[in-house]
Amino acid sequence: MSEEEQFDLFCTQCGQKLTKDGFDIPFEVFLGFEGDKVPDIDLNFSGEYQNKAHHYVEELFGRDHVFRAGTISALADKTAYGFVSKYMEERNIQCGNTEKDRLAQGCVGVKRTTGQHPGGMVVVPMEYEICQFTAVQHPADDLESDFTTTHYDFNSMHDILVKLDCLGHDDPTMMHMLEELTGINFKDVPLDDWGVRSLFHSPEALGVTEEDILCNTGTYGVPEFGTGFVRGMLQETQPSTMEELLRISGLSHGTDVWLGNAQDLIRAGTATLSECVCCRDDIMNYLISKGVAPKMAFTTMESVRKGKGLKPEMEKAMVEADVPEWFMDSCRKIQYMFPKGHAVAYVTMSLRVAWYKLHYPLAYYCAYFTVRGDGFNASTMLMEPDVCRSRLREIRALEKPTARDKETATALEMVLEMTSRGIRFLRVDLYRSEATRFVMENGHLRCPFTSLAGLGESAAMPILEARKKGPFLSVEDLRERAHVGQAVIELLREHGALEGLSETSQMSMF
Repeated sequence: MSEEEQFDLFCTQCGQKLTKDGFDIPFEVFLGFEGDKVPDIDLNFSGEYQNKAHHYVEELFGRDHVFRAGTISALADKTAYGFVSKYMEERNIQCGNTEKDRLAQGCVGVKRTTGQHPGGMVVVPMEYEICQFTAVQHPADDLESDFTTTHYDFNSMHDILVKLDCLGHDDPTMMHMLEELTGINFKDVPLDDWGVRSLFHSPEALGVTEEDILCNTGTYGVPEFGTGFVRGMLQETQPSTMEELLRISGLSHGTDVWLGNAQDLIRAGTATLSECVCCRDDIMNYLISKGVAPKMAFTTMESVRKGKGLKPEMEKAMVEADVPEWFMDSCRKIQYMFPKGHAVAYVTMSLRVAWYKLHYPLAYYCAYFTVRGDGFNASTMLMEPDVCRSRLREIRALEKPTARDKETATALEMVLEMTSRGIRFLRVDLYRSEATRFVMENGHLRCPFTSLAGLGESAAMPILEARKKGPFLSVEDLRERAHVGQAVIELLREHGALEGLSETSQMSMF
C-alpha cells in the first residue's frame, strides 16, 4: 500500500472511496446557536462577469430590494493638515505646527465624499422598504451610475441587513482557462495528490531545485501561497496536510494572529501549528471540547474575531475549563480572524491550481501569464535562467523596493520557474500572436501583443483585424516600392506632368 493509499477511507454502505471534503465547520459559526446572527455571505466570481453577477442579484430579489453598500470617505491626517496649512497661507495667518496639528485633528474623520463597496450588495427583506433603514443615493451623486447605494456607511447596518459580497477574482477566470486548455474539469482534480502537497515544502516535484528557482517551495503563482510572506510561513511550519494548509491560510489573512502571536508560540515550542488559534472556528471548537458551554464558546469566538478581546465572564469560563494561559493570551492579542469556510474555499482552489501546475505545466503558465501576468514585459523578460536569477537577486536586495519592483519580481519568479522547467517564451509575431492571450505553440508560449510595454488592447485589436485582410508589406517591400515610386516621379517630371505640385504631394501619390 502506498503512502497515499494509507489515508483513503471507503463508504461502509456503497464501498466508494470518500472524497475527503469534511472540514469540521460548525453551522452555528454562520448563523449562531439561536439563529440570531446576521450571516456574512461572500461569493467569488470571475472579474469578467462581476458586473453581470451584480445585476443578476437585482433580478433575483427585485431592484427595489437590492442596493450597493455605500461607503463614506473621510479626511485623513495628512489631507486635513494640508487643508489647514493652505487656509493659513491664503489668509497670511501666522500659525505654528502645533496649532496646525490641533486644527487638523478637528477635521480628521469629516465626510469628504461617498462611494460604493467594491462588491457589497445590501438585501432588504420583501416586507420592508429600504427607507426604513437608510436613505439612498447615487455614489458621489453620479446620476449616470447603474446602481443606487445606501446613504449611510454599511457598517452601521452590519447586524441588521444581509450583505452579499459579490467579489471579482482572477482565480475563477484562470480555472476556466485551465479547463479549456487541458479538457479536464476542475471538479475532477483530486485534492489529495501527494506530489501537489510536496510543493508546499519543496520544489523537487516540479523537476527543479531550490537553487534553480531561488525558492524552497514550489508555490510560485499558487493562489494564497505564492507571496514571500506566506512562503516564509510555509518554511517555518512545513505543512503536509490539508488541515495545516487551512491553518496557514487563516494565519496569513488574520490581523495580529501570526506575527507576535502564533509565530512566537511555535518558535518557543509552546504550541504546534495544529494547536494554535488560526481561524475563528478554532476558538469555538476548542472551547466546546474543553467543556465550555456552547453559547459561551460562540460568544467568545465572536468577541475575539472582532478584535474585542476577552470579557471577564469569558476568561472565568476558560479558567474553569482549564484552558491554557497561552491560548487565552493569544485570544487577547487578535484583532481580526479569518473564517474557516473562507480558508477552505481558498485552499481548495490553491490545491487545484497547483495540480494543473504540476501535471500540465504548459497550460498552467499559459493561463497564469494571460490572467495574472502583471509586470511581465516581453521586451525585457525573454531571457535565459541565469540572467533571470541575477535580475531577481538584484530586486530582492533592494532596501526599499517600489510597487513596480515588487510586481516585476513576481513576474521574474514565474519566468525563472517556467524556463527552468524547459519552457520558453516565443517573441511577439505579427501573424501568430493574439491580442491579450498567450498561446501554446510547439511546447512553448507565444507572447501576445499586450505583453509589449506601452501596447494596450485597444492598439492590438486593429492589428488582428488588419492581418485578416492579407499579409503586411515587409521592410524590403516598402523599400522596393519607394525605389519604383521615385523612378516614376522622375519620369513624370521629365514630361512636365507634375508641374504645380509640391514635392510632398508628389511623394504622397505613391
